[in-house]
Amino acid sequence: MARILVVEDNRDLAYGLRNNLEIEGYLVEVAEDGQAGLTAARRAPPDLVILDLMLPELDGFRVLKALRGDSPEPPVLVLTARGEEADKVRALRMGADDYVTKPFGLLELLARVEAVLRRSRAHAAAGPTPDAERFGDVQVHFASRVVRRGGTLVELAPKEFELLVALLRARGAVVSRLELMEQVWGYSAAVVTRTVDTHIAELRRKLERDPSAPQHILTVRKAGYRLKVE
Repeated sequence: MARILVVEDNRDLAYGLRNNLEIEGYLVEVAEDGQAGLTAARRAPPDLVILDLMLPELDGFRVLKALRGDSPEPPVLVLTARGEEADKVRALRMGADDYVTKPFGLLELLARVEAVLRRSRAHAAAGPTPDAERFGDVQVHFASRVVRRGGTLVELAPKEFELLVALLRARGAVVSRLELMEQVWGYSAAVVTRTVDTHIAELRRKLERDPSAPQHILTVRKAGYRLKVE
């Protein structure tokens, strides 16, 4: 049974979330400020943290940064009224696994919780990941989320990085668009296959010598994509 820590200073919302998550079968703990949330997460690492950003004592960004320096690192779903794109990008780049803005639909939130936990379980089942992997002149550092091509830093958007990691983990096998949607976006209803194609095109633009004739990020007709590492 998965354990979820809700870090939220709005008592009505926090305990409403607690009740609904417990109905779904989760074990839930609530912390009402950032410091209490960080202490709770370190005392008994949860399977998922649902984290508000605007918190007393310690804001959500600082909590997220602190959690990302811990071992083990729990998955974090940010749930906040701060819907500005800059806040979302900042949280995702700091390592948040998903980002939901208030007001939100309960069914959508529950689906996102399930998706984040499913990805976390799949990652754990895959076993330890090496610190870095290379293909061609590209080196990918997993823990720091740093990608370099020919020694030069390449800036990848969060989903571009996750898509690249999904292809690397396949070890050269073909991964379908639907499988990539599930692994990277969590559940297929949130995106369309064109989204995968668009992100693949961006990865090629940033990592291939000639994006129009890729040598590593390959399309397999009517099947999906694969990463050639040789």
